[in-house]
Amino acid sequence: MIHLSNIAKQHGTQLLFRDASFQILPGSRTGLVGPNGAGKTSIFRIITGEEEVDSGEITCAKRTTIGYFSQDVGEMLGRTALEEVMAGSAATVKLAAQLKEMEAAMCEPQSDDEMATLLERYGEAMEEFEHRDGYDLDTRAQTVLTGLGIGPDRFNHPVESFSGGWKMRIALAKILTLQPDVLLMDEPTNHLDVESIIWLEEWLAAEFKGALLMTSHDRDFMNRIVTRIIEVANKTVTTYGGNYDFYEKERDIRKDQLLASHKRQQEMLAKEEEFIARFAARASHAAQVQSRVKKLEKIDRIEIPPEERIVRFEFNAPPRSGDDVVSFSDLAKSWQLPDGAEKSVFSGVSGVVRRQNKIAVVGVNGAGKSTFLKVLAGQTDPTCGNVTVGANVSIGYFSQHAMDLLSPKKTVFETVQDAMPLANIGVIRNLLGAFLFSGDAVDKRIENLSGGEKSRVVLATLLARPINFLVLDEPTNHLDIRSREILLDALQNFTGTVVIVSHDRHFLRSLVDRVFEIDHGEMRIYEGTYCYYLEKAHGVAGVAA
Repeated sequence: MIHLSNIAKQHGTQLLFRDASFQILPGSRTGLVGPNGAGKTSIFRIITGEEEVDSGEITCAKRTTIGYFSQDVGEMLGRTALEEVMAGSAATVKLAAQLKEMEAAMCEPQSDDEMATLLERYGEAMEEFEHRDGYDLDTRAQTVLTGLGIGPDRFNHPVESFSGGWKMRIALAKILTLQPDVLLMDEPTNHLDVESIIWLEEWLAAEFKGALLMTSHDRDFMNRIVTRIIEVANKTVTTYGGNYDFYEKERDIRKDQLLASHKRQQEMLAKEEEFIARFAARASHAAQVQSRVKKLEKIDRIEIPPEERIVRFEFNAPPRSGDDVVSFSDLAKSWQLPDGAEKSVFSGVSGVVRRQNKIAVVGVNGAGKSTFLKVLAGQTDPTCGNVTVGANVSIGYFSQHAMDLLSPKKTVFETVQDAMPLANIGVIRNLLGAFLFSGDAVDKRIENLSGGEKSRVVLATLLARPINFLVLDEPTNHLDIRSREILLDALQNFTGTVVIVSHDRHFLRSLVDRVFEIDHGEMRIYEGTYCYYLEKAHGVAGVAA
């Protein structure tokens, strides 16, 4: 369907990849992985024609429709949510109009030749219309919007009234409704809750028949969707059969094999070079020396990719809190709407957070999870009820808003140094290394960081302080898989108490021991792991959900 052969791409002085070849075959499901800046976005843009390759060849089958969902959704104005989604399939809508015009023309008197020409055009247009699933377009648009959390009651709301995260869902719905032959998706789960992610998994499995190439920071999502991985790293492109877990294992096996081959080659080269040096001045060995020199010149030297430096930071044990960290009874929260009315978020909520608990707060989007965390962390007062913070409890609160509170002109190093003023330079650098800031990266200003980098800075400052109760609202947003694993490792070893909202199911399965579910304004407490919660609440095995 799409073939990329021996392509090379360079940005300025940075070579992204060379002699890269891979194919996107009909119906294939492929994950695109690699470190930030390796060239994943360039691969997408090359396929869509937004960027050209420096060398190599790209071939694409005729009449191939490509749909590309990126994090840059552009401006949305002047349409309702449903109209915006339908606008992405403008070619299909145009075909429908042309078919109606031709059907009307067939009823008019005309010559045999004219009718034959019209019927040929009609047949070609009908074939294209059916190829695009045109008859199901309206139903598909509504189904996709609903599945992504925008129900019929909001179909006709103007797109300008939706927040940035909801606009991302509309943009995703637009691409999915198109039903392209090749679907390119860059981080499709970034702004989705668990329910929408599960819906998207099921929709891609059952409804989407085209080829898929995607990036995702959600390990579970990647594992359940893809059957092949394309890695962009170390100036090359490598293909692996299998899902993300298989890729990680196979990558490590290949790396060990490469290191072994490199070691054997180095030993052989050393022997040959020793022979050349030893007998270079002897005329009796001149032919042998020249033969070995030519042999060495022809050898393709094995290159070892640079090691990813992994730093483990031993966090100081936080001060011990009382056994009851936070207790709450008959808790209720309402927000006042612009028209003066009050909207109840939850009510009658009671429970206790105990020392060293690691609790997930779950519920559908809009259930009130973030509001509940704000009340627990003292960021907002409850409308009624009581919140009692236990003895010696020191609270650290993370939300996406926390990133906006960073001083934009300060460097990464200065920001973390402010959080631990008594620490020496080595300790601060080691902490920053654990959160993937090393070398010159520690001197980058906050204003020049990406969303994921800002998240890592805030999390580093939280874990650096003597805090024994962490309240974390979507800390995994914007973090790639490696960054999530680093945070997961830090929280697993954290000896304090954690309450967390996250849509990363792998993260929750690996961390939490209790679950608070907010559903229709009420709270249900599950005394067990995330897998236990899924089994009791939804009747599914934790590994399958």
